[in-house]
Amino acid sequence: MITAGQNIETADPTNIVIFGAAGDLTKRKLMPALVRMIDCGLVHTDSRILGVVNNRTEEVWLSLIHDGLQEYSPHLNMNEQRWAEFSSRLNMVPGDLGDDETYGRLAEALETLGGKKNAMFYCAIPPDWYGRVANGLERVGLVEESDGYRRLVIEKPFGMNLESARELNEELQSVFNEKQIYRIDHYLGKESVQNLLVYRFANSIMEPLWNRNYIDHIQISVAETLGIEYRAKYYDHSGALRDMIQSHLMQMMTLVAMEPPVEFTADAVRDEKMKVLRAVRRFDPGQVKDQTVAAQYASGVIDGVKELAYVAEEGVSPDSVTETFAAVRFYIDNWRWQGVPFILWSGKRLQKRVSEVMIRFRKPPFNLFDSHASIPAPNALVFRLQPDEGVVLRLNAKKPGLTTDNEEMVMRAPYGADASEVGDAYEVLMHDVLTGDGTLFSRSDEVEESWEIIEPILQAWEDRVSIERYRAGTWDIAAMDTLASDCACGWHKPS
Repeated sequence: MITAGQNIETADPTNIVIFGAAGDLTKRKLMPALVRMIDCGLVHTDSRILGVVNNRTEEVWLSLIHDGLQEYSPHLNMNEQRWAEFSSRLNMVPGDLGDDETYGRLAEALETLGGKKNAMFYCAIPPDWYGRVANGLERVGLVEESDGYRRLVIEKPFGMNLESARELNEELQSVFNEKQIYRIDHYLGKESVQNLLVYRFANSIMEPLWNRNYIDHIQISVAETLGIEYRAKYYDHSGALRDMIQSHLMQMMTLVAMEPPVEFTADAVRDEKMKVLRAVRRFDPGQVKDQTVAAQYASGVIDGVKELAYVAEEGVSPDSVTETFAAVRFYIDNWRWQGVPFILWSGKRLQKRVSEVMIRFRKPPFNLFDSHASIPAPNALVFRLQPDEGVVLRLNAKKPGLTTDNEEMVMRAPYGADASEVGDAYEVLMHDVLTGDGTLFSRSDEVEESWEIIEPILQAWEDRVSIERYRAGTWDIAAMDTLASDCACGWHKPS
């Protein structure tokens, strides 16, 4: 959690409007983050939280939020007094998002706040509704910024392919200015992801090494032990490539690979990220098979519990070939990274829940020590995103005793001695929206460029009739070993 006393800007009074205020995202993520932000003084005392809710009374909605905080965030200790203080900020606007009168009621509710009418509109709803909400807000005059700012927050997926992404951008930009649109990717709010920029650009010892001369390859990964849970309807049409690589992992790749921006501002950072995306080597149809992996989990055992195969999950077609594991080997054709593989991979029902950015350095050019000694392992720098956020450096050291043989020494630097010092991603990102900092949000050209890169893979995978399978709870994906076979130490399976 962001702690009180840190030198962090408090936002101006704002109406925090949540569309989909009775949904899962609101209960699990948004409301707990807002409670913590209020605790730390990051939300102005005159700010209010307005939930747009259909088919519920305000009493029922408040009870739903209260129960959600108790169930998903018991560490908040939401006792009667804390709940009374928090709930005093909550107001409900009833109505269906497809009904024009709902937006009229919202406009009336916003008018009751004195002074500026700042508003953050958070779309915790399916993407199909983004355009409808934007147009509804415009019709009742809630887009113009004459009496305060108006900011629209949308969650991924930002389209399902290049064409739909362009259509979505055009629809939103016909109503809102691009600077008013915040495409949120919660992975970019993680402490360890943000620390990539600080680590790279605030430490002079790293810059000489951060290039093709010293780095063998880079692996960026998100491994999960969970399956698809309640998301079968979405996931079976999306798959791991769309769900994780096109968004989260490619965004992290741009932060690892980008050049130093001229200043730490939103547009300067995003301009450098765009240069990386433009330099990514495009795929010819014939290359897709050798440069990508698609696999699907079969049944297996995780933590002593037998788990179903993907095709046996509720809501999934028994003949589905949707990938639950995807990997892509990218190349960035520029001076710094020419020839360095960037292997991005993500999967469900794997052996361990862990997310990392692993920079593997080149092997030592010569074994200086005794001929019987083992060859020193290539060094690695690992940014751990979850579950224990921090930096790990793997070096070689001499084994104790009368020998010159070596062993790997692991140096760990957690981000905080206390887990509460690590900011929750939604706290960080919502605070950025409230203060108008778009640095960690995707711009429309980034979204479209990343879809353009991924499009040939989607097209090549479209006609598949079978898919490689791996046992749940394992790393048994032979195609991954092949994909990384020429990289130093091969496929890095997080430990």
